Amino acid sequence: MTTLASVSPTTPVAGPPARFRDLLASEWIKMRSLRSTPWTIGLTLLFVVGSAAVATLADKAAGLGPADFLPFDAYPAAGYWTLMLVASSMGALTVVSEYSSGLIRTTTVAVPARGSVVLAKAAVSAVLWTAVGTAASTGSFLVSQAILDGHHAGVPITHPGVFRALVASALLAPVCALVGLGLGVLLRHAAGTMVTSVFTLLMLPTMFSESNRWSADIKHALVSAAWNRLVQNWGPQPGSLAYTATVPGSWIVYTLWPLITIALAVLVVRRRDV
Repeated sequence: MTTLASVSPTTPVAGPPARFRDLLASEWIKMRSLRSTPWTIGLTLLFVVGSAAVATLADKAAGLGPADFLPFDAYPAAGYWTLMLVASSMGALTVVSEYSSGLIRTTTVAVPARGSVVLAKAAVSAVLWTAVGTAASTGSFLVSQAILDGHHAGVPITHPGVFRALVASALLAPVCALVGLGLGVLLRHAAGTMVTSVFTLLMLPTMFSESNRWSADIKHALVSAAWNRLVQNWGPQPGSLAYTATVPGSWIVYTLWPLITIALAVLVVRRRDV
């Protein structure tokens, strides 16, 4: 006589642990499956490149002197502040949308290594927004120089200051996306994350000036001020009383903001219940 062994329906079925490349593939599927993602990216690129065209056309002094790189025609603040806003918001939504829908519980059950989930989201966001930032930065430069060529004032990419401004503008998008993602993990609330991102990235720098050392130090430690310094191709004016940021220091700001926010996000998500 044989006995049939029954398996309890609550007994977990052991399976191979999820590999990091599986997490990357999962996060990429989540991101590209949203219809809003390509539309948002496309409209953002159109606005950023269009703002460069408008700024160049509106610069009446462009082309009146010798040919030189005009950084805030190629990379106007209006276009790139918008890019910062969209990138940080999209980075935050990759996390807070899962918290608001409850999908994060399913994710953490399937992958108990919560830190790996955050790192996978960060990696996919960084790659995507680096591509978007590169397209926006290159398009802005090419459009502005095409307009200036009509006045025989265009410059090539090898002109002094151009490459640094192009790279800094391209990396602005992934830096802001990672900051938004990190804040999303820390706050877990869509409205709170959006407000905090806008305040930190866009509004806070305007509260500080470069006339006092303490105020200048705070301002130079913020992302938008670092981008502004990396884009401009001139140094401090002789006799100026302002405290100007350094180029190496601005690159350090670019590096530390995403590293610190993502590191805090990984630390917190490992210690906190979803």
